[in-house]
Amino acid sequence: MYYYKFKVFYDEVEDFVRDVDVLANTNFEDFHLFLYKCLGLQGNEFAAFSICDQKWNKQKEITIMDTSEDEVAEAPEYDDEDSFSTKTRLPKFVMKDAILKDFITDPHQHILYEYDFIDPKTFYIEFQKAAQTDKPEEFPRCTFQKGTLPVRLTAKDLPQPDVDEAQLLLDELEEEEDDFGFDDGYNEEDYTDLNEFSDF
Repeated sequence: MYYYKFKVFYDEVEDFVRDVDVLANTNFEDFHLFLYKCLGLQGNEFAAFSICDQKWNKQKEITIMDTSEDEVAEAPEYDDEDSFSTKTRLPKFVMKDAILKDFITDPHQHILYEYDFIDPKTFYIEFQKAAQTDKPEEFPRCTFQKGTLPVRLTAKDLPQPDVDEAQLLLDELEEEEDDFGFDDGYNEEDYTDLNEFSDF
């Protein structure tokens, strides 16, 4: 049985790298679940792989779910030279049905792994080599790791203010305003008998 060795980079963290070994008959869904743990990702966000050429241009797209139904039945026509076109012509596949060995066609195959399209993280995966193993139970495995992803803080992760302390601060501010004795000279009772039409 064959396994593939990949090297994974994340360019937003200078020293981030992972070396991973995965069986050649692994589907991309299992590869995604393994990478999720190995890379230290958080949440349950949308993810996709893109099979690329040597210049990292996307050739095929592999998503966690079938997105073809989301496409408009009659897509608008675009000029082939329209640089602003949002129409994609990439062949699309679903992770659970896509097997690694069917997509590794280049001895230096490049793959993009994109996670969380709201707060996007893009990982660059480079195929290193294929080798044989008689211990398939040892895969997938991470053989080298360096660097960690920055932790994304949410509102619940931030320290919550103490209610009593906040009220104490408000009380102190009100006392300070009273001490300054602000008075604009306006007394509402002085104008109660004023008729706006007859007194001017």
